[in-house]
Amino acid sequence: MFKNFKIPLFSLRIRIFLSMVVLIIAASSLLITISIIQYKSVAKEYNQRRIENKEYFVKKHINFMLSNTSLPLTNENIKLIFKDKIHEISEIQNAEIQIYSLDGKLLKSSKEAFSVEPQSPTIQKFILRLVLSSIDKRYVDIKTVNNQKYRSSYSLIKNKKFKPIGVLLLPNIPDDGYYEKELNSFLIHLAQVYAFMIAVAFALAYFLSSFITKPINDFAEKLSVTSLNHKNEKIPFSARIKEINMLIHAYNRMTDELERNAIKLAQNERDLAWREMAKQVAHEIKNPLTPMRLTVQSFQRRFNPDDSDIKEKLNDFSESLIQQIDTMSTVASAFSNFASMPVQHNEVLNVVEVVELTLDIFNEDYIVFESEEKEIISNMDRTQLIRIITNLVKNATQAIPEEQEEKLVLVTLKRRANEVIIAIKDNGTGVLPQHINTIFEYKFTTKNSGMGLGLGIIKNIIESYNGTITFETEIKKGTTFTVTLPIINS
Repeated sequence: MFKNFKIPLFSLRIRIFLSMVVLIIAASSLLITISIIQYKSVAKEYNQRRIENKEYFVKKHINFMLSNTSLPLTNENIKLIFKDKIHEISEIQNAEIQIYSLDGKLLKSSKEAFSVEPQSPTIQKFILRLVLSSIDKRYVDIKTVNNQKYRSSYSLIKNKKFKPIGVLLLPNIPDDGYYEKELNSFLIHLAQVYAFMIAVAFALAYFLSSFITKPINDFAEKLSVTSLNHKNEKIPFSARIKEINMLIHAYNRMTDELERNAIKLAQNERDLAWREMAKQVAHEIKNPLTPMRLTVQSFQRRFNPDDSDIKEKLNDFSESLIQQIDTMSTVASAFSNFASMPVQHNEVLNVVEVVELTLDIFNEDYIVFESEEKEIISNMDRTQLIRIITNLVKNATQAIPEEQEEKLVLVTLKRRANEVIIAIKDNGTGVLPQHINTIFEYKFTTKNSGMGLGLGIIKNIIESYNGTITFETEIKKGTTFTVTLPIINS
């Protein structure tokens, strides 16, 4: 049932706020609970002292009467001694008084209606045992009737020699409700005060949590834009929290280290790229040198000035050398183009017109051009735009097998907001999955000739305009390259 239950992930601000709210509620609940317990304890002590005082003064009257009588203190004499005086004591102390024998039988009561009761009440034996076995020889029985608490006090009556002669009962003395009323009034006022305090505390907790976490949020925003590809800004030491300042100090130190590592990494990447390029160029140059060497050696061995076909053989030898030299020249030109990357010479031009004129140099009749608009004006380098279109269209035509009957290269042009989107779609063989992640790398090629610099070079050109180049491909159905360039106003 609880396997899929997950604790929600709260922000630090919410956690601090909730923690403060829980602490406030817990502290308030604890204080209210302690107040209630304290009030109940005070009320209990008050009622206990109240009945003790009443019992003390009643017994003082009883002891006075017992000490001034000349009769022996027997059960029958006690009835006579308190025949009328018990009512007087009851009125003075404002309490019902009952005197029992040591075996629990009623001897005298201040209750007027006692004479009409059919049977005299007695004290239960377990109460007598509790009274006799207690240290102070007294017992208070508490009972609740109709939500009103009553106390009945049992205590021993002793003669001058401290010998027990009877039991005094002050029955059904109601608890004074003063403290209960005070408690209710206190709780009402406390609830009002705490409602206001909790509202203020909630607002204070919210603002404090926001104040505490604001430097962390600022730090997180700075950290989220930290990148190895650009210079990162440092955070000034503005936080008033020591731990946050430690984080900021660590971040600033990290940005310095990141910048140094980025410079080293860029240098290493450049060095590695040039080393790899040098290897590639050396390899491409060696390829035509070997057949050139073999051709020269073969011509040298078989050269005969008197041969009747010497002119034809010399012509074949020259053409072979020229072909290999052209291959080397192509390699050198490609490397030169990659290394030099000429400076942009931007001019105001109609992108639609330039693309359409560029396509005119291709002889393939299956190249189709479509544009949503006749004119899209931008400020950019004409030569570099032509280079982008030429390379992509050339790659598209080469991606279609010669034996394929239906061939199509579709070049579309459209405007979206402040961008011009050029798409070159072919229905060729598509890009193999293992080549998708390396297609824009330098020296990558799937052709038998060339150095694989074309896509890498045009990617550099496009990114220099803050543009993008992407592609979608499907095996045996073709590939679509999409170039997005911002429309630059002059």
